[in-house]
Amino acid sequence: MSYFNFKTGLMSILAGSFIMLGCKPKSAGSAASGDAAQKVYVAPGEYDEFYSFTSGGFSGQVAVYGIPSGRLLKVLPVFSVDPETGYGFSEESRPMLNTSHGFVPWGDQHHLSISQTNGEYDGRWLFANENNTPRVARLDLTTFTTAEIIEIPNSAGNHSSPFITDNSEYVVAGTRFSVPFDDENGDIPIASYADKFSGALTFIAVDPESGEMSIDFQLKTPPVNYDLSHTGKGPSSGWFFFTSYNTEKAHTLLEVNASQRDKDFIMAVNWKKAAELVKNGAGRKVKAKYAHNVFDTKTHTATSTMKDEVLVLDPEDVKGLVYYIPCPKSPHGADVDPTGEYIVGSGKLASLIPVFSFAKMLKAIEGKNFEGEFDGVPVLNYEAVLHGEVQKPGLGPLHTEFDANGNAYTSFFVSSEVVKWNVKTLEIIDRQPTFYSTGHLTVAGGDSKSPYGKYLVAWNKISKDRYLPVGPELGQSAQLFDISGEKMQLLLDFPTIGEPHYAVMIPASKLVDKQKRIYDINENNHPRVAKGEEETKIVREGNKVHIYMTLIRTHITPDNIEGIKLGDEVYFHVTNLEQDWDLPHGFTVKGSQNAELLVLPGETKTLKWTPDRVGIVPIYCTDFCSALHQEMQGYVRVSPAGSNVPLKYGTGDKAPGGEQNL
Repeated sequence: MSYFNFKTGLMSILAGSFIMLGCKPKSAGSAASGDAAQKVYVAPGEYDEFYSFTSGGFSGQVAVYGIPSGRLLKVLPVFSVDPETGYGFSEESRPMLNTSHGFVPWGDQHHLSISQTNGEYDGRWLFANENNTPRVARLDLTTFTTAEIIEIPNSAGNHSSPFITDNSEYVVAGTRFSVPFDDENGDIPIASYADKFSGALTFIAVDPESGEMSIDFQLKTPPVNYDLSHTGKGPSSGWFFFTSYNTEKAHTLLEVNASQRDKDFIMAVNWKKAAELVKNGAGRKVKAKYAHNVFDTKTHTATSTMKDEVLVLDPEDVKGLVYYIPCPKSPHGADVDPTGEYIVGSGKLASLIPVFSFAKMLKAIEGKNFEGEFDGVPVLNYEAVLHGEVQKPGLGPLHTEFDANGNAYTSFFVSSEVVKWNVKTLEIIDRQPTFYSTGHLTVAGGDSKSPYGKYLVAWNKISKDRYLPVGPELGQSAQLFDISGEKMQLLLDFPTIGEPHYAVMIPASKLVDKQKRIYDINENNHPRVAKGEEETKIVREGNKVHIYMTLIRTHITPDNIEGIKLGDEVYFHVTNLEQDWDLPHGFTVKGSQNAELLVLPGETKTLKWTPDRVGIVPIYCTDFCSALHQEMQGYVRVSPAGSNVPLKYGTGDKAPGGEQNL
């Protein structure tokens, strides 16, 4: 064997041994010592202190975890079909996933915001973004269900979203990729990026009573990329701050070509001034096709409406709306401390953290202390706006949140750690390894005016060594830290649905007493509801057959059906007659190419079924509901097309609707 081959083989063996040993950092097991286990223990029958609403990334959904236990409480269907609940499969919910591209059964969900009043969480609604087919959803926190989804036109990669103003006046969505506006798009060269492409910042108005969303206006901005954003608070509450990168206006190999400048920007937007201008008639209408989907809890049915225009403001036409703050290159987070005075930038390629002063920003604007312009937008002088820099904090800063004691916490992707520092003095207080490449982090209430502090969760991208191996890809993960003392303490690792980006944590006490436990069947206005077994029936409308069906422990009505023919479209309109908390029923048909339905107490859902063969087809309840759950079943007889077998249906000794009993 040659020396080269021997050396190569030895290195391979050592590398393999290194992997097998796990390459765990020092103190990897420190959380198991001391009182960490006691701090995360939630006794059987007791509630967690916080709800954490966590992005599901490429799952398209939102996960709900209890904190401090790390227990997964529920996965909320939002942007992707969900076989467990039938979301996106039932005829009532399918319109929720409608877009200008048609029915889109998946999503890429990154960020979340809770509605606010006076800068504090009010617990009414949760807003979620979808990155790929740009959309924003509103979830009702009394039912933990998706109430509304609105598509964002003139946008691509809805990443800088859905960040909310401090009285929930607006949810804001910034595009990740600049693209040509819809009315300017077409067969144009990619190389025309600098001239033909534009960014879009979308301001979605939120009705203060119902929460219903509508696009109020968009800002047309220079063709750069937008990463994250946050609203101001207190003195800065009329402003929004967006991180902007690729100020080189590159359109290929961005890892090199979008990293040429020493500084990119934080874009400061005076949204209150923009809203006032719009109210007074400013802006122009632009043709743009986008879907607006709303779920009606009275009819238990979603509707999808296609919109065809949006109002656009151009900062070049209206001066004084937008300013650029220079920020070390490729900034990710733009985070505002609870006082509203300090804006923290996180340049992913920087070795420091800049902290900007809002008061200094206003003074620089008033004094026209500019470094120049970028595409007609004034660029403020860096030193004039700077409060100071956190020196040598770590490698790859991404995102910062705050406690109520003047401290900031920043995640570092490259050096895999969380660093605690003081916002005013800029001194580093503590740093703790996360053992993973951490992305976002969440302090309880850390993006609000009044953080709750106590807990911090790091949302991690890579999970090597910390869990039992499960093949080439390991599940994403989170780590819980106690931040109640001067030093952070790692308490818990727990896996998450993938891939977590950002989360918001709210005290359980703000939500738990508001929970809706049933849908009142007396208020069920579904057009094909059966509010009792005596209302069950079958109606043929040509080749469409509508079956009005009920579920109750522990039988289906009707449970025997004949007269269905090949070529029919069969609609099972299924109502759960239960009026007791946590008693859903399921329903499906053998061979159904849809999912099953999960029908909550007092709710009506519809399963569409097209029989593909002659014969007897079982129907049954899919959700374990009682000791006799297995007995909750029935049969459908499918006859050949053209058959003269009449519609006949029934359950037990009675024949609902006066039809022949089976």
